[in-house]
Amino acid sequence: MTIRLLPETMVNRIAAGEVVERPASVVKELVENALDAGATRIEIVTGGGGLTLIRVADNGGGIPVAELPLAVARHCTSKLAGDIHDIRFLGFRGEALPSIGAVSRLTLRSRTAGAEGAEILVEGGRIAGPRPAAANAGTLVEVRDLFFATPARLKFMKGERAEATAISDVVKRLACGFPAVRFTLSGGDRATLDLAATPDRLARAAQVLGAEFRDNAVEIDAEREGVQLTGFTSPPAFSRGNALHQFIHVNGRPVKDKMLAGAIRGAYADRLASDRHAVCALFIDLDPALVDVNVHPAKADVRFRDPGLVRGLVVGAIREALGAAGPLAATSNAGALAAAFRPQGVRPAPAQGWSVAQSPFRPLAGFGEAKQAAFVTAPSARADDAPVTAGRLGAARAQIHENYIVAQTEDSLVIVDQHAAHERLVYEAMKTALESRVLHAQMLLIPEVVELPADDVERLATHAATLFRFGLELERFGPGAVAVRATPSMLGECDAAGLVRDLADEIADSDTAEGLKRRLDRIASTMACHGSVRSGRRMRADEMNALLRRMEEVPESATCNHGRPTFIELKLADIERLFGRR
Repeated sequence: MTIRLLPETMVNRIAAGEVVERPASVVKELVENALDAGATRIEIVTGGGGLTLIRVADNGGGIPVAELPLAVARHCTSKLAGDIHDIRFLGFRGEALPSIGAVSRLTLRSRTAGAEGAEILVEGGRIAGPRPAAANAGTLVEVRDLFFATPARLKFMKGERAEATAISDVVKRLACGFPAVRFTLSGGDRATLDLAATPDRLARAAQVLGAEFRDNAVEIDAEREGVQLTGFTSPPAFSRGNALHQFIHVNGRPVKDKMLAGAIRGAYADRLASDRHAVCALFIDLDPALVDVNVHPAKADVRFRDPGLVRGLVVGAIREALGAAGPLAATSNAGALAAAFRPQGVRPAPAQGWSVAQSPFRPLAGFGEAKQAAFVTAPSARADDAPVTAGRLGAARAQIHENYIVAQTEDSLVIVDQHAAHERLVYEAMKTALESRVLHAQMLLIPEVVELPADDVERLATHAATLFRFGLELERFGPGAVAVRATPSMLGECDAAGLVRDLADEIADSDTAEGLKRRLDRIASTMACHGSVRSGRRMRADEMNALLRRMEEVPESATCNHGRPTFIELKLADIERLFGRR
């Protein structure tokens, strides 16, 4: 088989297959170029989900006429001085415009300050121009008929609505990292998105994540060994059903990094249910030499020189911020409550078969004492004399259905699930005990020898001291095996070989031995569930108030071990709106 040099057109189309995955990829590359050019206003227009039209206009520095041919040539860039490890711009490869032009009809029109405008055309890789053209200061890039030169790619595109949604997501993620820039996204295939410029990061986060995020955001500001983490995250009570509302930026670049996403999940472990996800906008800033942004053609993934440092910073900072914020819980929405309790209206009773009992105007028969019995509390369950200023969760007033504690604060009504709340308190106490001392180990009568690859043996030996703290004692047993001498007593009878292999795999993936700790935490959670105050138990007034005071001391008490809320708070203003007093 003869080796031959591919034509330049074919080379460009192959490169386009790496860079131009879908219309959203084109929008991302063009908007990044606009941001690198110092634009303060970026306007994006799309049609047909971006497949028929993408137009990006900015008021940045523009491109000189003499450099327009270089702008659409491969491997030409103004953003890389020579050190591949010192990347301070979003787009730096010099491949976007020629790759886009290879599979579409591209028009690049630009004008620098004090100069005449010009444009250059690229159609399926063929270049025409530059030639004079009327243009505003800045740059306008118009892409039409995307993938017309490679029609096979069109078969793999999703519907116009899906492509338009992907474009909107890209614009929102880029806008979140640059709040001082105004972004406008419009077109016949979408509702107009207009994100006004603002110097406030939280205001921009509220624009893209929803106004409710501002009211629930917990601020994060931490630094460790030259790595700084800032931004905002949500309390456990404010969560979503997927991770699409997690915006992560590294040196201003929006990324979708598995390690960082795992760190966020780890920070919310025991706070959120497995099918719930936090809402956050996080910004990591560090020396460009400590992060590699050149590992993916679309620059979506990054690699850190010290991933353990970054992961530990994210987990620790989020947990510390949530702890400092206290036991937050979302106040029930008055509108939702109004819909739930809205009267259904009076319907006339049919004439045939009419009776007094069915009439909406029937005489009142008292207050329905039988139905109200569930809310009648015994004297031992009342605490009417306790001051409402007792604490953040107020003073207990009653216990209803032998499971819910009703408390009163100065401006709200609090309803507490006694079992869920006490379950969290017991669990946190058990976790503290686990971390404060070495766990009891169960010695094996005969050490179990587990054969492993030499690399796994080395990893386990490196973390042997940490594993010993959790009650797992092992040592090398030749070059390809370890001898397990003791296992954590909390685990009871366990598969030592399976446990060791799972730990070796986890250490290989994350260079930590947290898997055993998580397994012990799950056992502690189960024990806490069975050892907490059960539903159906009548509590005395002093017990209810003691539970409330303990909840105020534990930052994680807003949710139980399984991620469910432990209490809800109804503001007095919301209750008054429900009754038409406001």
